[in-house]
Amino acid sequence: MAAAATPTTSFAPAPVPARGLGRIKAAPLPVSTLPRRVLLRAASESPMVAGDTLLGLYEKERLGFSQYADEEFEEERYWETLDADLRYWTRSLRPVQWYPGHIAKTEKELKEQLRLMDVVIEIRDARIPLSTSHPKMDSWLGNRRRIIVLNREDMISTEDRNAWATYFANQGTKVVFANGQLGMGTMKLGRMAKSVASGVNTKRKEKGLLPRPVRAGIVGYPNVGKSSLINRLLKRRMCPAAPRPGVTRELKWVRFGTDLELLDSPGILPMRISDQTAAIKLAICDDIGERSYDFPDVAAILVQMLIRHPAVGSNAFRRRYRIDVESDCGKMFVTKLSVHLFNGDTNQAAFRILSDYRKGKFGWVALERPPT
Repeated sequence: MAAAATPTTSFAPAPVPARGLGRIKAAPLPVSTLPRRVLLRAASESPMVAGDTLLGLYEKERLGFSQYADEEFEEERYWETLDADLRYWTRSLRPVQWYPGHIAKTEKELKEQLRLMDVVIEIRDARIPLSTSHPKMDSWLGNRRRIIVLNREDMISTEDRNAWATYFANQGTKVVFANGQLGMGTMKLGRMAKSVASGVNTKRKEKGLLPRPVRAGIVGYPNVGKSSLINRLLKRRMCPAAPRPGVTRELKWVRFGTDLELLDSPGILPMRISDQTAAIKLAICDDIGERSYDFPDVAAILVQMLIRHPAVGSNAFRRRYRIDVESDCGKMFVTKLSVHLFNGDTNQAAFRILSDYRKGKFGWVALERPPT
C-alpha cells in the first residue's frame, strides 16, 4: 500500500480576484482622471528645454502622466491585496501564539490602574500601527483621553508617515511620531500629555483641592519601545529596556518633573491572537517572542511581501545577497540563500533576512497602510 503524500507548506501567490486586478498590468489611466498629486509630480519633473514644440511637450507630459499613473496604481493595488495575500499565505502555517505567564497578572493590574489615569499613552510600532493595537484597548479606556505614539518613525518612509498622520487626523485622534532610541518626539509627547489632561487640576481647584501631577499610563505591545521612550523623556535610565520582548515585567510609576507622573507597564498581548496576518507582522518586526514562530516560515512571507512592495522589489534582494530571485516564492528564496551562505541552514538564512529588514537593509518601509 502506497504511503500517503506528506503535505507541504505552499507560499504561492493568492488566487487572482474575480474583479480582475490580479497581477495583470493595467492600461494607463486617462490624463483627465489622474489624481492632482500625480499631475503635479509629472509636470514638475518635465522641464522645458530649448527646441521643444508644444506638440513635443504635450507628448512628454502625456508619457510622464502614464508612467506615474502606473506607479500610483501599482502601489494602491499592493496595499489593497496585501491582507488577502497574507491570509492565503498563512492559512497552513503553525499559528503564532505567545502569552507569557506575567502578562495575565499585568493585564489585571493594569485595568485597575487605568481607573487612576488622566490620560493613556498607547505606544505602537510605526511599521505596523494596526497590528500593535490591543483589540480590547478601546473597551478598557472607555472615555479616557488617549494619545497614540507611533514609535520607530525612523523605520518608515515619508509616504508612510504622511498616510498615517492623515488617517489619525481624520479620526480626531492625537498622534505623536517618535524615535525612542534618539529621543525624537518625547518633549512633544510630554507637552501634549499635560495639555490633554489640563482640565484635571481645574476641576480640583473648583472643588477646593490642591493641584496634583497629571497621571499618564504608558501601554502597548511587547518591544514597541515603551521603556526606552520613558527613559528618553526623563533623560535618565529609570526603566529597564532592551531590544527584545518581555524585559519589563511589572508596573512602575516614575515622575517627570513636578507635574507629570508616568506608569511604565509590561507589554500586553491578547491571550489568543485570532488574526494570524497581524501575528506574522508582529514576528517580522520582533514584537513577539521568538519561541512563538518558525523563522523560515516568517522570513519566507517577508520575502514575498517585499518583492511585491513598490519601494523594494526583487532587485533589493539581488543587490543584498548577490543571488537571483527566480520566482516570487519566499520559501524557495530562503532555501537558496541558505545554500549560498549558510551550508543549507535555513534557520540562519531566515534569521539573516529578518535581521536585515529590521536594520533597514531593504530600505525603511512600513508593512501596513491605513485602511481605505
